[in-house]
Amino acid sequence: MNALPRLRFADLPTPVEPLPRLSTALGGPRLWVKRDDQTGLAFGGNKTRKLEFLVAEARAHGAHTLITAGAVQSNHCRQTAAAAARFGFDCILVLSGKKPERISGNLLLDHLFGAEIVWAEPGKGLVVLQETFERAWGSGKRPYRIPYGGSNPTGAAGYAYAIQELIGQVHPTELPDWIVVASSSGGTQAGMTAGARLFGYSGQILGISIDETAQALSDRVASLASETTELLGEAHTIKSEEVQVNDAFLGAGYGVMDKPEQEAIHLFASQEGLLLDPVYTGRAAAGLIELCRSGFFKAEEKVLFWHTGGTTALFAEQYQNVVEQV
Repeated sequence: MNALPRLRFADLPTPVEPLPRLSTALGGPRLWVKRDDQTGLAFGGNKTRKLEFLVAEARAHGAHTLITAGAVQSNHCRQTAAAAARFGFDCILVLSGKKPERISGNLLLDHLFGAEIVWAEPGKGLVVLQETFERAWGSGKRPYRIPYGGSNPTGAAGYAYAIQELIGQVHPTELPDWIVVASSSGGTQAGMTAGARLFGYSGQILGISIDETAQALSDRVASLASETTELLGEAHTIKSEEVQVNDAFLGAGYGVMDKPEQEAIHLFASQEGLLLDPVYTGRAAAGLIELCRSGFFKAEEKVLFWHTGGTTALFAEQYQNVVEQV
């Protein structure tokens, strides 16, 4: 396999832990969790694995500035800003949405890490990102552009190696039958899918869509997974029908927390002392809970919930009242 440039700053391997009380409460399969909320950088999260490769690539290209985009409470932007601060890059974040009157949650951390914030109207994030990149390049800032969620083959490679990590830390007889993970920009699930093909994981990887239709997301994941295997030197063609995505839990839309997410957050906290976030892991866990209750998983199966982090969003002002209503 090709050896990609990598900066090793994540706390790896992240633990794999059983969830016995939650398993009993749901009366379904044996549940486990992979704690990528403990990757270390800026309260951790899945983007740290991607940034090990993305920041290394930026350094190899002689970049001085990291530029990326996301929502106001973007976990990806928070971790990118932290990585920039740690390795001496400037950082520009293009955030889509209205600038809040008070900064909180991830946005507060973006400011602490010294990121420059550029605001974009909803739906114009990509346009403003391109304009911001061109402006930075013209002013000599030597920018390196990271896509939404770090979801390109370089970033996804982090999750191909995460599957290798999982295989190495769990006895072969205890490998999960299912991995359930939040899926939005697709890079995490694509990396896992590539890693399963490259390293021989034969279980099922189920992405709970956060904001996309199943068809659109499975197409994106398949394409990106194929590109990731090629980047790593062992090209495989992965078809969209091989990618499992469930889009039944989209609710009222991206970043809108409703009763299922509220229940999931409270259930994980009260049964296992485990914190979820309102946008990604809350929605993915709500999907996991419903699938357990409906009998989707067999009782004897082992199901691993891959915790992608983001719990700092719990402290965002926009989610405080919603959390308290349960």
